[in-house]
Amino acid sequence: MTWKIVADSGCDYRQIAELAQETAFESVPLTLQVGNEIFVDDEKLNIDLLMEKMYAASAASKSACPSPDDYLRSFEGADHIFVVTITGTLSGSHNSAQVAKKIFLEEHPDAKIHIIDSLSAGGEIDLLVIKLNDLIKQDLSFEEIAEVMTRYQEKTKLLFVLAKVDNLVKNGRLNKLLGAVVGLLNIRMVGEASPTGTLELLQKARGPKKALTAAIDELLKGGYKGGRIIMAHRSNEKFCQQFAETVRKTFPQAAIEIIPTSGLCSFYAEEGGILMGYEI
Repeated sequence: MTWKIVADSGCDYRQIAELAQETAFESVPLTLQVGNEIFVDDEKLNIDLLMEKMYAASAASKSACPSPDDYLRSFEGADHIFVVTITGTLSGSHNSAQVAKKIFLEEHPDAKIHIIDSLSAGGEIDLLVIKLNDLIKQDLSFEEIAEVMTRYQEKTKLLFVLAKVDNLVKNGRLNKLLGAVVGLLNIRMVGEASPTGTLELLQKARGPKKALTAAIDELLKGGYKGGRIIMAHRSNEKFCQQFAETVRKTFPQAAIEIIPTSGLCSFYAEEGGILMGYEI
């Protein structure tokens, strides 16, 4: 029996340490368009260059989801396949995965595929992927893992802290006036992924210290009690370390991992941004 964990690049991992036996991990990249250039969000992507060119461009930069063919290729070679996608509310990646599942099962009727719409991005997707690997290690059946993941997803959340919102303004996803205020007044936007997979603003905090306080406040309001946290950041490890130190004062045994954002998550979280997944 062979297993695969597949995630689009709304997940920050390009590979997973200590994979379960007979298990492979596949990252299916989205593409990012800046001007006339197309960047593929895989392990070869120079994210610093992507960000530099994005900020230099006057027009809105865009992302494009993987095709069903991209997913079909990622499914090859496994009998049991779990797929985690970025929120279907903001991307067509989930739909592409569903189309690929239908085609793949017609050609491989004995295979099993379970697709999870994360309703999120970044750190929360990372949590789901790591949980899948943990469950496969426990020798559970495919059906048992799918059932546990459905319950687990109800116990995970995404908290974000954004220091720049240029790209969101250019793409019409944020008011220009609010975007200007964020830039001029050193405002951080603290928010979460909603139950339907949209991004919701919870607080506006001026400066990194107040943003840290606001983020801790929202973490506790969200129901955090010491579970696993994965903090995906774009060039802001200092904030992550300070956040982790603050959390461990109350929850000393908390498992906290700090990782860099993927190209896609860097593209939307922008410089200094944090996309944090946590268990409640």
